[in-house]
Parts: sequence; C-alpha cells; structure tokens
Amino acid sequence: MPKATTEQYVLLPMRGTRAKGAAAAETREFLQSMSEGSRDLATAGGPRVRVQVIDSIGADGAKLVEVPAESVAAVRALQPGLRLVPVVYYTPATKAREAVLTVAPLARAAGSITLRVVSDKGGDPVPGAIVVAFTDFAAQAGAEGVTDAQGNVSLALGGSTASLERLYVYPTTAMWSLLKKRVTVSEGSEVKLHPIDLSYTDGLRHFYGKSPDNAGANVKVAVVDSGVDPHPDLAVDGGENTVAGEDPKDFGSNGNGHGTHVAGIIAARGTPPAGIRGVAPGVTLRAYRVFGEGQAGASNFAIAKALDRAVADGCDLINMSLGGGPPDTVIQAAVEDARAAGSVCIIAAGNDGQPRVSFPASDDMAVAVSALGRKGTFPRDAAAIDDVRAPFGKDKKDFVAAFSNTGPEIDLTGPGVGIISTYPGGYAEISGTSMACPAVTGVAARIVASMSSLGKKRDAARSAAIVKALAASAKDLGFTAVMEGNGLPEPPKK
Repeated sequence: MPKATTEQYVLLPMRGTRAKGAAAAETREFLQSMSEGSRDLATAGGPRVRVQVIDSIGADGAKLVEVPAESVAAVRALQPGLRLVPVVYYTPATKAREAVLTVAPLARAAGSITLRVVSDKGGDPVPGAIVVAFTDFAAQAGAEGVTDAQGNVSLALGGSTASLERLYVYPTTAMWSLLKKRVTVSEGSEVKLHPIDLSYTDGLRHFYGKSPDNAGANVKVAVVDSGVDPHPDLAVDGGENTVAGEDPKDFGSNGNGHGTHVAGIIAARGTPPAGIRGVAPGVTLRAYRVFGEGQAGASNFAIAKALDRAVADGCDLINMSLGGGPPDTVIQAAVEDARAAGSVCIIAAGNDGQPRVSFPASDDMAVAVSALGRKGTFPRDAAAIDDVRAPFGKDKKDFVAAFSNTGPEIDLTGPGVGIISTYPGGYAEISGTSMACPAVTGVAARIVASMSSLGKKRDAARSAAIVKALAASAKDLGFTAVMEGNGLPEPPKK
C-alpha cells in the first residue's frame, strides 16, 4: 500500500491563539495534552489517528501539527472547539525587481556580451549586482546575470553588440540601483553606478528629517521579519526565532537583509556621513525572525507565534513588512490578540500595483500602509524612476508609488521609494511598502512616547488610543483616501 501523505496544519482555538476562559476549558485541556511529538488520537467510530505535534504557541495555545490527509475530517470532528487551518506562507513586501521571462528567446542566443559594472567614483568593480537587459521590454525578452568579483557579467544577447530598450542594475549594497533606456552595449562596455552618500536626502529624510537621539524612548518595537543582523547603527534588545526546528535564539538575518533594512528605518542610531539614522532611534528594538534559513516564505504559524511572543515581551508596536498570502484565520487571530493586549500591528499594504490591499494589512485590526514617493529624492537614473506615476499630490513632486497596493483598507501612507537604510555589511537602497511601513512605525513610536496618558495597562483601550492618535497626526497630501488613507503621519513637534 502507498504510504499515507501528511499535511501541515495549525490546530487553533475557536477564538484567538490561546484557549481562554471557562467556556474553553475542554479545548484548553486538550491543547495542554498535546505536547511536542507523536500522538495517537481516538476518533469517533474509527481508527486511531497519528498526529505529529511540531511546535506550539504555549501549552494552551495553537499547535503546528502534521496530520494524514485522509484523517483531517476525523481530527476536526474529535475536537469541535478547535479549528484545523492549513499552513500558508507570506513574503517580504518589497517591490519586485524586473526579470526576463525564462522562455525569452534570447536565453538561447549563441552570442554573449560581457559588461563591467563599476562605481562612477573611482571605477571600483561592483560584485554581486543583478543585471537585467531587455531587448523587448513589453515581451520581457532579453538576458540577465549577476556580476562576479571583478564586476563582470556575461549576457546572452546574441552578438557582440546589442540595442537595449532597458538596462536595469540592482546592486546588493553601497550603490544606487540604475535604469538606462534605449542604450547600445558592446563587449567590454562599462556600466557606472552612483555610490550611496549617507548624507543624501532620500524620501525618508525629506519627510522626517534628522531625528533626535531619544526619539521614541521607552517604547518597545517588534520587527517581525527575516531577522536583524548585527550592525554598527543598530542596537537590538533581543528577540526570538519562531521558525519550527530552528534555534529560538537565532534572530539574526536568515540570509536576506530585508529585516535589517526595515529595522534601520525605524531605529538606526548612526550619524551621517559615517552612518544612517532612523525615524525613532531611541526605541527599544526587538527582532522576531519568521523566515527560515534561506527561505523566501514565512508560515502563518511562525508569524502568529512571533506576535504572541512580541506581546508577551511588552512590545507596543509590531512592524510587519510582509504579506501577499490568502486571508488566514491564524494570523487574523494573532493580530486580534495583539490588539486586545495593547499592541498595535502596522502592516505593509503590498506591492502588486493593484487596487486591493494584501493580507494581513487588509485585516480590520491592522494599520495598513501604502508607499509614498517624491521626485528628487533619488537619482534621475535610479530604478525608482519606474515608480513615479500620476496622480500627484498637493505638492506636485509627491506621488503614491506605482507598485503600491491601494484600497479602502489603507489607513496611512509613508515614504517607501528609494529608501536608504542599514543592510548586512553596510547600507542599501530598497523600495516597497516594506519600507513605508517601518517609517510609519517609527512615527507611531514617537507618538506613543509622547502619550503620558496611556499609562501601563495593556488592553484594547490602549491600542485604540494609539491608533487614534496616529490617525490624528496624519497630514492630507491631496490623494484619495484609497491611496493615502488619513495621510502621512507626523511626529509630535516636541
């Protein structure tokens, strides 16, 4: 007989992520009996079912389990007070890079051209940069590659010379991205990138300027992301890795610098030109890694567990620069639990350029953030030029990024185009609602720090007061509500 297939699910209470109250006594007792390891459960009128408990959100909390596919209905019937929710995955909310289609005809071209990518200050090679060359942009036809240690990349463009409709270069760190249109390249052509000047006024610094050292002091902020690496401009108070099977103490980067970049927008403490500064450098920063080592997706269970831990650790604000998966009851329950416990989840709206807000930003208990851009806050030949679109705001240099998702769920907007921040090994420029979200979180931290009336009690009233104050701080930039919500939040004047 073929071996039975198993699937991963989250065993979830009917309300919240933990079984609470007298009405949930039976459910709580059952969850407490489900410690990690294999369990044989007796089902009504049928054979025993083997359930593997992989991870848990506390003794009385949701469980990550593996169940034979044919036994799912039996397990549901066994405990009507529990839900069995499929595991789903979410991704970082950064703007997608341009890419050549894998079926592009030039991928099979016989001839190739080697380009050399260098800094325009001194001519040093730029290794590890993604180079994407389009001969036909509408058809997404062309070639792509990554520069080697000498800054060289070989592109299968069919000959020794090629006319390109567009040439994109995406460096890892230290340089601005590049977009050139209608350019001819040949063997040995040099492509020059602009080094990042940490004194440069990008979108974040245009709208929020230089933050005082103590901005956001005594406010605890969680970054639920890919982890935060050690960096001279960051002080991480602690955190947890909530990925099943990984070391809970390893909350550094999973190999993707996304979380480090997000953390710097909120809390970087450097001083230009030697370092960079975030919106609220005085906050207590905590990192909760939900992306597995080298993995592009974060499970709903890992995210829910991270929110549970952040609440338990007393985080006032929880930054979630992720999304894109289907609406999910596991994360919904965790966001609601956080809100009820006095913690506010601020979540990126997504980067599909669609009139719909991605989940979990679309949840009623989330503060959903779209991405704002401003002309003149990035080089004219940066890839961010693609993100400029009409309509423009009251100030005609302001725009809501072309990649940003929009919709009636949008609460606020924040600078998210061509944003410079900390990155493993240095600094990088990235665009996305992933960047707008922590900008708003930083402002929220400064607002919370100024709210002496909040007191120490952590409950739904506290969360509501924070959300209300954040909305009240927002400045109308002249866009429709589906694009900017209440507008751009502003920190207290003092």
